[in-house]
Amino acid sequence: MKVPSITLCLALLASPAAFAAEVLSETPDTTVGKATGGMTGLMFGAIGGPLGAVAGAAVGYFGGGAVQASSGLAEPAYLVKTDDGSVQRFRSPGQRFQPGDQVEVRGIRLEAAK
Repeated sequence: MKVPSITLCLALLASPAAFAAEVLSETPDTTVGKATGGMTGLMFGAIGGPLGAVAGAAVGYFGGGAVQASSGLAEPAYLVKTDDGSVQRFRSPGQRFQPGDQVEVRGIRLEAAK
C-alpha cells in the first residue's frame, strides 16, 4: 500500500498551486511584436555579418514592439499583487480583468476567483 500513497504524494506536489491575488492595473504587452521584429531584424542584419545581425535584432526588437503598440494590437498584461505582497506581471490571453478584480494565479496565467 505504500506505492499508491507515494504516487499520490508526488502527484499532489507536482500539481501547480493556485494563489489568490488582486489585479492592480492593466498594461499593454508587446511581446509578440518584439519577438517578430527581433527575428526579422536579425535575418536582415545578418546580411552585414555578425555585427549587423546584432544591430538588426536590436532595431527590430524595439521597432516591432512600437509597431504593435501603435497599431492597437497589443495584448493586455496585468500587474497583480499576490498574497505575499509582491507585485508580478501576468498575461492572460482570452480573459479580461479590471483593476480590483480578485483572481487566482495558476502557473503563468490568471483565472477569475471563484
